Amino acid sequence: MPKIALIGAGSIAFARRLIVDLLAFEELQDATYALVDIDPERLELSAELMRHIVATRGLPARVEAHTEARAALPGCDAVITMINVGEDEYVHDLRIPQKYGVDQQVGDTIGPGGVFRGLRAAPVLIEICRDIEAECPDAWLLNYTNPMAIVTWAMNVATRVKLVGLCHSVQGTSRQLASYIGKPYEEMTYWVAGINHMAWFLELKWRGGNAYPLLRKALEDPEVRGKDPVRFEVFRHFGYFVTESSAHMSEYVPYFRSRPERMPAFNLRTREESGAGRKRRREDYSESVRRQIAGQESIPDERSHEYASYIIHSLLSNTPRRFNGSVLNHGLIGNLPPGCCVEVPCLVDGTGIRPCVVGNLPPQLAALNRSNIAVQELAVEAILQRDPEKAFQAIALDPLTSAVLSLEEIRKMVDELLAAERDWLPW
Repeated sequence: MPKIALIGAGSIAFARRLIVDLLAFEELQDATYALVDIDPERLELSAELMRHIVATRGLPARVEAHTEARAALPGCDAVITMINVGEDEYVHDLRIPQKYGVDQQVGDTIGPGGVFRGLRAAPVLIEICRDIEAECPDAWLLNYTNPMAIVTWAMNVATRVKLVGLCHSVQGTSRQLASYIGKPYEEMTYWVAGINHMAWFLELKWRGGNAYPLLRKALEDPEVRGKDPVRFEVFRHFGYFVTESSAHMSEYVPYFRSRPERMPAFNLRTREESGAGRKRRREDYSESVRRQIAGQESIPDERSHEYASYIIHSLLSNTPRRFNGSVLNHGLIGNLPPGCCVEVPCLVDGTGIRPCVVGNLPPQLAALNRSNIAVQELAVEAILQRDPEKAFQAIALDPLTSAVLSLEEIRKMVDELLAAERDWLPW
């Protein structure tokens, strides 16, 4: 009987999706599921939902709930991490930079928000890896925690755990591209590589033929272009389509958000974030789960396009599959720095996960990636060396931040962020 741990299961909306995905595979319906979260109330709600699904569908799965990761790990075959450390600090991640003129739409990947989220999350993830090394060293760790590249890079350097970072941007974007060119998704194929949230559709095919001419034709349609204005603009100038949304992509380069007057042309807006708003959304998710447990709302039984359940099924059933994952660059992409965190096609079966060699990216795409990798590298050094000066240097290299602020202004902003989030930082 396999055992799977979900760490961060109090992230109710995402945990619900993964629970449904995992239980949809017959081979995973007799597993032991160890749910973990430091919030007992939200943990119990996710556990109650999973027990309800198991009971109503007559499945043999066992469900455990733990408030400490180490207690859940003995005997695990796979571990999924989806934690958010210092959840309410996210307001600082956005508001303080915004006060200085750095307007982030999401703030979870690079930039001031991404770096500080990484400073909070990576030390906790490394501790979880230490527990995995002690309790289930042969388990695979599937990480969904952002900032994906920063924390996955840090865990790989600091520990010996077998791990891969997962995201849904490749699957989601591939479906969007099919809709933009008006073709059935089942007839599309693609080959994607780069870094998380900035990977590139190096090949996009419909019925085996190049679909990029169809996408360039779609670019000419204002209605289609208006659905994804930033990414179509990047495609127009750099020749390839990127994997993350227009809102996200606008943060990773200096072209769209560095001056407020540029933003309306690309349907961009200033993010208004409040602790009360985040709390209200969490309560809405929780209330939806309570209705599902009470039988007042249906529970979906189809798998989503998240990779985790497919990967775990492949590892345990020896079913070959391909997915895109974040791993260290050991000879995978020739013109990105060795040892950085890249997102590439990976093969998985019962023998494990094996990243594919991609070769060189087109030079303009590699250059865009390297601008973000510079931030990630310094953020990883800040984490591993517990060095706030490295955190400042990472943010000073951020393409958007450096397009807006002087070095002295960046220094003041980082000092304010350090003061506001000091309780969550190891130094």
